Amino acid sequence: MNKTDFFYDLPTELIAQRPIERREQSRLLCMDRASGAMEHRRFFELPGLLRAGDCLVLNDSRVLPARLLGRRETGGAVEVVLLRDVGVFGSVECKVESEKLDIEREKFIGGGCVWECLTRPGRKTRVGTRLVFGDNEMTAIVLGVTDGGNRLIKFNYDGVFLDVLERLGKMPLPPYIHEELDDSQRYQTVYSRVNGSAAAPTAGLHFTKEILNECCARGVDLCYVTLHVGLSTFRPVKSEAVEEHKMHAEFFVVPDETAVVVNRAKAEGKRVIAIGTTSCRALESCADIEGRVCAFSGFTDIFIYPGYRFKCIDGLITNFHLPESTLIMLVSAFTGRENVLRAYEEAIRERYRFFSFGDAMMIV
Repeated sequence: MNKTDFFYDLPTELIAQRPIERREQSRLLCMDRASGAMEHRRFFELPGLLRAGDCLVLNDSRVLPARLLGRRETGGAVEVVLLRDVGVFGSVECKVESEKLDIEREKFIGGGCVWECLTRPGRKTRVGTRLVFGDNEMTAIVLGVTDGGNRLIKFNYDGVFLDVLERLGKMPLPPYIHEELDDSQRYQTVYSRVNGSAAAPTAGLHFTKEILNECCARGVDLCYVTLHVGLSTFRPVKSEAVEEHKMHAEFFVVPDETAVVVNRAKAEGKRVIAIGTTSCRALESCADIEGRVCAFSGFTDIFIYPGYRFKCIDGLITNFHLPESTLIMLVSAFTGRENVLRAYEEAIRERYRFFSFGDAMMIV
């Protein structure tokens, strides 16, 4: 299977550069995956499209203001995007130029925290490079280079790291968005609560508290997983053969209460609908062949593309994704590649808005 099988031509003016004024006014392209039939709706109509007993699974990860603009101690601008807290989420295989720095000593003496990061320009952030952010409010040192080319960076600061990020950091918007975000909360879901993502689980951006309340009033069950969106969101598929692509591991949690709700829905023949590809990947990562999920906390590098046999989800609400991306491959696995490309053609014809701040699809 070739990555070009998932290419489509998108007019650049359809890439949404800013959020719609009201979240719930986003358009919603509904598709029956059995027949391929399509219908045009608005997102605020979602509760009426669901059935009593349906189970919606939402990703409650919260985006960190993880984009830091700083400078090298010797001069020169540097951009750093935090991907994951190595101290919290475990070790990383790392190539270290040990002659330049006593890594272990530097890593563990004193306060601070260690993160896996993207850096620009990478060639200027070699091991041992010291960085400064703000008016010397925070300093950092590059400890190592991961096998994937990312940097392990130790940050030194006074106080609480999240408070420092709130002062110094910016939202790490995708590279195809060229406008600054006026309200950072528009890149958070209204139900986000667990800090840790480097990008938003964007399918959830359309929900309001009112829509969630109306879903509950109609007998729809809501439950939550946490998957901290990391490097896989930023990485293009470089190999021509889809099967050769390797996903970067991302930390996720399926709580006990979510497993109970999902398994009850499966046992009763109700629909489990994942809100976004991240929720889908979390569920599919810990489901058995009969669709039962177990509570779990750990990492997943699951890569879903056509040929994958879904074990748990019966429906998917998701945004419109980049050509040749792992996300459009996942949606194609669930819906059928021809159906997806036909839906995208329809969305382009009808002038839908694409990507992170764009419109949504509901596939059942």
